[in-house]
Amino acid sequence: MKFTLSWLKEHLDTTATVDEIAEALTDLGLEVEGVENPAAKLAPFTLARVKHAEQHPDADRLRVCTVETDEGDRQIVCGAPNARAGITVVLAKPGDYVPGIDVTLSVGNIRGVESHGMMASERELELSDEHDGIIELPSGEVGERFIDWLALHDPARVDPVIEIAITPNRPDALGVHGIARDLAARGLGRLKPMHKHEIEGQFTCPMTVTIDEDTQGEGGCHVFAGRLIQGVTNGPSPRWLQDRLRAIGLRPISALVDITNFFTYDRNRPLHVFDADKVKGGGLRIHRAQAGQTLVGLDDKTYTFSDGQVVISDAESIESIGGIMGGLHTGCTEETVNVFLEAAYWDNIQIAHTGRALKINSDARYRNERGIDPAYNRQALDDATQMILDLCGGEPSNAVVAGKAPDVSRAYRLDAQRVISLVGMAIPESTQRQTLTALGFRMEGDMAHVPSWRPDIQGESDLVEEVARIASLTKLEGQPLARATAGVPRPILSPIQKREQIARRTIAALGYNECVTYSFIDKDAAALFGGGDDATMLANPISSEMSHMRPSLLPGLLQAAARNQARGFMDLALFEVGAAFSGGEPGEQGLQAAGILVGRTGPKDVHGGSRPVDLYDAKADAEAVLSSIGAPARMQILRGAEGWWHPGRHGRFCLGPKKVMGVFGELHPKVLRALDVKGPAVAFVLWPAEVPLPRNAGASRGALDISDLQAVERDFAFVVDAQVQALDLVNAAAGADKALIEDVRVFDEFVGGSLGDGKKSLAITVRLQPRDKTLKEQDIEAVAAKIVEKVGKATGGVLRG
Repeated sequence: MKFTLSWLKEHLDTTATVDEIAEALTDLGLEVEGVENPAAKLAPFTLARVKHAEQHPDADRLRVCTVETDEGDRQIVCGAPNARAGITVVLAKPGDYVPGIDVTLSVGNIRGVESHGMMASERELELSDEHDGIIELPSGEVGERFIDWLALHDPARVDPVIEIAITPNRPDALGVHGIARDLAARGLGRLKPMHKHEIEGQFTCPMTVTIDEDTQGEGGCHVFAGRLIQGVTNGPSPRWLQDRLRAIGLRPISALVDITNFFTYDRNRPLHVFDADKVKGGGLRIHRAQAGQTLVGLDDKTYTFSDGQVVISDAESIESIGGIMGGLHTGCTEETVNVFLEAAYWDNIQIAHTGRALKINSDARYRNERGIDPAYNRQALDDATQMILDLCGGEPSNAVVAGKAPDVSRAYRLDAQRVISLVGMAIPESTQRQTLTALGFRMEGDMAHVPSWRPDIQGESDLVEEVARIASLTKLEGQPLARATAGVPRPILSPIQKREQIARRTIAALGYNECVTYSFIDKDAAALFGGGDDATMLANPISSEMSHMRPSLLPGLLQAAARNQARGFMDLALFEVGAAFSGGEPGEQGLQAAGILVGRTGPKDVHGGSRPVDLYDAKADAEAVLSSIGAPARMQILRGAEGWWHPGRHGRFCLGPKKVMGVFGELHPKVLRALDVKGPAVAFVLWPAEVPLPRNAGASRGALDISDLQAVERDFAFVVDAQVQALDLVNAAAGADKALIEDVRVFDEFVGGSLGDGKKSLAITVRLQPRDKTLKEQDIEAVAAKIVEKVGKATGGVLRG
């Protein structure tokens, strides 16, 4: 939103400077984006008079001028065709910055002749695009500042232009009068009342206006008012109006069009004028368009409508897009004699949808979709009519109106104490009431009636915001936060959040590089890991490669590994901690911590330290992470993981057959091929939420339990069927005496030989750790017998002879 200082002063009686106004506007929430003040860039230039001009000795198009300045006579070389003796010019001295050519002057030498400055053209001073000659002034004293001469003879040239940013909730500030109201409420001046006119029609309007039933009210047009003005003269608008429009970047067109543009910016009231002689059938109808209908707009572009978009038609065709843009056919020209002036109030949501669909960004759309004052509709018609009569002449008809303006009256209670509780500012109640009154609110007791031009006020808290905004939030002073209760505050993070933090730090400490991959993956990759169904499919995916929610963190990590391998990085350790999704409903997601190892354990080494990664690397790292988040030391490792793991080279960390805390192992070769990962590749996936919470919620650890009694180890070799898993045998042996047996591990496997086909020998070491007394031989033999019995029942194994 742009406006000039003189335009603002038409509504605000103030002596404030441009800087004071700019500072106040930003503080009021109307952020100043820029101020163009010609006085700043024109201040150095002074008036001078050419005393003598003669031809340059070495250049046909240059003249050597003797110029009278406030510092005496100076020699200046000039190439302008109008440089001659006797004219008053604008002088730029050495050291002055000339904005139009972006040059700081110095004493020059032009074809052997010294030049002490320059005589400026309008383009060189950025006053216009005129550059055919230097500026000739009809009057002025030598040494007088050019800016002072302009302020006296052509003030529009030095009128500062202020540009502010408007938030969507402040449509009232899209008019200069609304901006002046805020500044007056702040105390920067007195708001001048708007001049309101009452126009009495001199004849009955021959044109009719109607609104179709399905277009009336919400979603269409609330009210449409207009009148015919006969016998107008549509020439150029007066200089003051053209200057204002040019200053804010608008091109003056004609008096009728310039008047509508003036009301758009002056009072946030878009209007439209039709050439009445081009309207067929003697009337206008507001209705919904049918798909395929077209209109050539005032911008000379053809627009094709969809079903339901609101338009204005005469008896033959569409003539305007309601509230957005008029049509070229009925646009006013210099030949226009009879004009129909329109003022309407449209549904802002419909305006936004239509404007977006047709890709039209007009001033009318910008204001109508943000909200204009519905109560000003009829008055705007009279005010604009009076301006047309003043500038263009003519005779007005009576007004014709279809529909009615919506009732937006509402009131909220002003609670003076809420300013302290919501904002923290102590403002007297009398000041609060005075502020709201200055902003246009009507006070009745403790009820504040909201003005019709403020659609953003929707509750008591909005009243508090207005009071605080006008008082200035810069006056808000910070206060120390009073502690409600003494002592140490309760922890903020939940146990799962703490585990997530610990898992991330532990995996990074193990040498992995953290990845943050997308939660969306392609369907084929999701299907490899048990996903890719309709439940996890996105309704509006970014691309075909992000069509489904990830069922696991592994696809993203493997795709990242493939990208790195394609760039020559073959040995990788990557991890991620994040959510994976089993479905599309709330709660069908869970936290995972996953890591992958690809390639070798390290670079080639003469001592043979480098080797391909294997599942035991993944197992060790997974156990370290589980230990850090509080998993119990005794865990079962079982088979039976999903199909993307190698069927014989993986394990599940379990507490019983149904409580799974994680999986580790090699990834299936078909998965690696599908994702273009060059193996070997091992991985682990952990579910921190499945780790049982400690029974003791305290922060301290339990006492260290170390036995001072001698531990005993015994070796056993069992002959079992070749299909028996070593894990089953170890679990059976460990269960023989859980209190006494501390550890069981396999140290040898023998197949074939004297054992015969289908048999193998598994040798285990069992460590016994007594707690209350030293073990005697008979105690050891008793435990050994239990071990043999348990293993025999579980696996069918017998001691090897």
